[in-house]
Amino acid sequence: MIKQHLPTPVKSSSESTEFSYDPQALWQHYDNKPQKQKDAAQNKLNLLLQVMALTENGGATLKNAFLLVADQNDISERTMQGWYHGTKSKKGVKFYARQDWLAALVPGFVGRTVTADMDTEAWEFYKADYLRLEQPEFEACYYRLQRTAAEQGWKIPSKKTLERRIKAIPLATRVYLREGEAGLIKLFPAQQRTVQELHALEWINGDGYQHNVFVLLPNGDVTRMKTWFWQDVYSRKILAYRVDESENTDSIRASFGDVVDQFGIPEHVTIDNTRAAANKWMTGGVKNRYRFTVKEDDPLGLFPTLGIKVHWTSVIGGKGHGQAKPVERAFGVGGLGEYLDKHPKFEGAYTGPNPMAKPENYAKKAVPIETFLAVLEQEIIAWNAKPARRTEICNGTKSFDQAFTESYQTAVIKTANQEQRRMWLLMAEAIKVQKDGSFNLDAGSATGQGKNRYHAPALLDFAGQKITVRFDPQALHEIVYAYTLDNRYIGEAQCIEATGFGDTEAARSFNKHRTRFIKATKLAAKAEVAMDAMEVASRLPLQPQPEVANPKVVRPLRPAPELGRHIPQPQLTDEQKQDLATFQAEFQQPQEPAAQIIRNDDPRARYKRWVNLDRRLREGSQLSAADQKFWAMYQKGDEFRFMSEFSADFESFDETVEA
Repeated sequence: MIKQHLPTPVKSSSESTEFSYDPQALWQHYDNKPQKQKDAAQNKLNLLLQVMALTENGGATLKNAFLLVADQNDISERTMQGWYHGTKSKKGVKFYARQDWLAALVPGFVGRTVTADMDTEAWEFYKADYLRLEQPEFEACYYRLQRTAAEQGWKIPSKKTLERRIKAIPLATRVYLREGEAGLIKLFPAQQRTVQELHALEWINGDGYQHNVFVLLPNGDVTRMKTWFWQDVYSRKILAYRVDESENTDSIRASFGDVVDQFGIPEHVTIDNTRAAANKWMTGGVKNRYRFTVKEDDPLGLFPTLGIKVHWTSVIGGKGHGQAKPVERAFGVGGLGEYLDKHPKFEGAYTGPNPMAKPENYAKKAVPIETFLAVLEQEIIAWNAKPARRTEICNGTKSFDQAFTESYQTAVIKTANQEQRRMWLLMAEAIKVQKDGSFNLDAGSATGQGKNRYHAPALLDFAGQKITVRFDPQALHEIVYAYTLDNRYIGEAQCIEATGFGDTEAARSFNKHRTRFIKATKLAAKAEVAMDAMEVASRLPLQPQPEVANPKVVRPLRPAPELGRHIPQPQLTDEQKQDLATFQAEFQQPQEPAAQIIRNDDPRARYKRWVNLDRRLREGSQLSAADQKFWAMYQKGDEFRFMSEFSADFESFDETVEA
């Protein structure tokens, strides 16, 4: 059997005792020490200078000089010799230039020892292994270096020497190679921006926060809710928030509507370039929107429409940059999570900040959504009212509420009107109008309810064109608002719900809306045309009778021959003959008074006749054959359905005229 041997790790060469140091690094080390250590180093230097004076000027030996100075100052001779000659862990001052003794006497500086040689390939191998984003441990990398060095015949130093060589690489370089750009940016100090030149509501910023609390929803699901917060940059006050199961456009839009409703329209907004925030509903038409392609028929988003300038936070290494938004600092240590997620009412529902930090009572219970929302509301109020905030504006004396109110009362604030309200309460979608003035809205398809169909008479003029539709996603079966792509208001559109094939009640409702549409259109048409056809006819000029030209070719008229054929007569059934006789008898009866005559061309009179006949039938009265036929046939026509709905809409309609 062949025995396979692993390469024997090479032993590192021992370090040389030769010592060197960098004077600049030595004095930088001294300068970083506290004053107490600097004073102690000065006392040591004074004693050593006395020893040097005795040996250099008094002729004393070094040993006798140490004994004399130690005895005069009540200090150990061996201690003084350690300062001069050094110890195992620290070189003495005799290894330093006289002008550097003071800096060398402070603790901690060990200088630099000349180490054994290391092959360039071995050094590059180790750097390539250690300086990786996987951040391998030093020990594992050194062991791999030993195994490879034995195979390649490289010279390598000891672990301590290699550690020092790694530390000699600039820290920023090491961090970038092992932690990437996200780690490197942490080494750069956060930019300190002043907000003194701003005023309340001039600039707001928003972000979503995932609560570390299990919440019980009405449908029985247990989840962690996510809240979108809008914060005033000037005062740091939380202006509005909305809670949902996820970060989505609806909660962002609705919470922004709360800000505008209660306070006004800001001038600047800072948000993340997330899928929910940087979407066409909110920022459509903004040219520097990164996540989506900007198309020409994109609806103009809410922020650009209201004249708000959108600012995107930077994304570094695929991660958001928390230093760019003040609201993210409110989510940090001691922030909103401490006051909300760890509230006493949430005991047993707290999840911990991450899976590795679960509390002992993890998942013991879930908080009902009603309780969660009530606590959230109270704690946000308390958060804004907390006194002595240490921010630039609060300056340790004011709360966020106080800072906001003082500035808000003196600032020039833009407010919104009812037309603008439709913009932030509803969302927009570019869709095509059908020939009949209807359109389908895709918003309902995501919920499994299918597409909804809407109609507006004003949209007949936009058939075949794309329009912008603003709607409330929570009320898709109600009115939606139609706009042109450049935000010109067209009008309201009603939802036309799909109904069952045999749903007669829905059919009556549909006919009712159609009748109203026809009546409204007739009135609009009458108002549009000021001159009727008779007036047009009266103004037409009289045309002279043209002269009749004599024909050049004349064909004589030849009458058809009399063939003596029998002309057929209609054959009546017995029932038809009886109806004809009844009609002739009624026709020959004396005429009723003029007030009782029913005009056959009056729909209201015909309907009233039917109503009275129907009442007489319900009372048990006998009707003539003609009345029975009228009663049966009239209720089958469109006029009857129209007049029935008309009568139901107007209770004052008079039904007392006898037929």
